[in-house]
Order: sequence, then C-alpha cells, then structure tokens
Amino acid sequence: MHEISLKAEELFRIGSFPVTNALLLSFVSLIVLVLFGLFIRKGLKMIPGKIQSIFEVLMEQILKLMDSVLGDRHISEKYLPLIATIFLFIMTSNWLGLFPFVGPLGLNVEHGGEHAFIPLFRSPAADLNFTMGLAIVALISINLLGVLAIGFKKHAGKFFNVHKPFPVISFVGILEFLSEFVKIVSFSFRLFGNVFAGEVLLLIVGFLVPYFVPLPFLFLEIFVGFIQAFIFGMLTLVFVAMSTAKDGGH
Repeated sequence: MHEISLKAEELFRIGSFPVTNALLLSFVSLIVLVLFGLFIRKGLKMIPGKIQSIFEVLMEQILKLMDSVLGDRHISEKYLPLIATIFLFIMTSNWLGLFPFVGPLGLNVEHGGEHAFIPLFRSPAADLNFTMGLAIVALISINLLGVLAIGFKKHAGKFFNVHKPFPVISFVGILEFLSEFVKIVSFSFRLFGNVFAGEVLLLIVGFLVPYFVPLPFLFLEIFVGFIQAFIFGMLTLVFVAMSTAKDGGH
C-alpha cells in the first residue's frame, strides 16, 4: 500500500508550475466532459431517439428543481450552464477517482535517497487546492451574477449600507460580507473531507481485505461522489438565487 498523503503529489513541472496527480485527473475529467458533450451534440435530432429522450427528461427534471428555487423557468435556463457545469465536473472527477487505474498506476521516484511510489492519478476533490479553487470560482460567479442581475450599487448595498437610525443593520451587512468568505471554507472543506475520507477508506479496505469485500464500499463512494456534486451544485444555486434577488433578501 502506497503512503497516504494529505496533499496531492507533484508529478512534473511545466516551467515553474507544478503538475500534481490531482490536477492531471482534473484535466482528464475536462477532456471526458468535452468529448461527451461533442458526442451528444452530434447526435441531436428533431425527433429524439431513446438516449436523447432520456437526456431531455433529465434536463426537464433539473429545470423543475431549479424552478423551485429560482421561481422562473427563464431564469433557470439562464443559470443552468453554471450549475450544470459545476455539478457534472465534480461528479465526473469524483467517479473517475474511483476507477481501478487510479492508485495502482504510478511512478517510482527517488526522493532523499529513498524510493517512493507516486500515483499517476488522484481524485481531484481529494486535493484541497482543487476544492478551494472551485469554491472561489463559484463565489465569484455568484457575486458577478448578482451584480449583473440587480446592479453593482444595489448588490454592494447588501453588504455596505450605512443606516444612521439603525446602526445594527450596517453591522449585519458587514457580517454578510464576512460570510461570503466563510462560504469558501464551507464549500471546499465539505467536498474535500468527504472525498478524501472515501479515498482513504477504499485504500485501506482494499489493502487489508482485497477482491470482493471492498465492492460495497466502492458503490457507497459512487453514491457519495454524486451526492457531494449535487450538494455543491444546489448550494451554488441557492446562493445565486439569494444574490440575484431584487428585493435584497439575504
């Protein structure tokens, strides 16, 4: 069993930029999604077949779920690309991290006079840099969409607004501003903790009791990978709804 590392292992460098095994698998996830999207686009027809019909039903259910949060189909269709991209990217990277080639396939390197095994691939969400970066992108998108929906002045007024008769309201706005940074921690550590714990669990169980015993845990992690992607996407959707609300509700 190779050593369990909290941080992603560096494979090589492009100039001064380190490429880790988690980053490499995230690129693989991106390529898989692009190829899948091109395949689906090429097969689109006016009269849908069975596969296209299934995807259309799934899309309709996703839009209905977004309608329940945003309250308008036009708005749901507007924000669907962001929410769907986040969900699909996290779910794909989580599931690819469970494939049999993730872990056993790696490089033997010499470090400090000792030989060490570095896995070639690692689940991206098991790297805190990945989840932190994804959380920052989500937070920037949430606030940018809020500015585009209600204007910069009104959106900033949710955080910085001086109320002379009621100074407590101004203090609440500052707390709301600080909570935006807390969202980054909440987003990133929730996803990282669940995926990293699952990766360690599968590694230990597979080492102690190989063959068929780890299968139930593998199916559990497939479900966890979906649920974590769903939670991340839903939280992003809820925060987008709050940020774009014209009544200023936060």
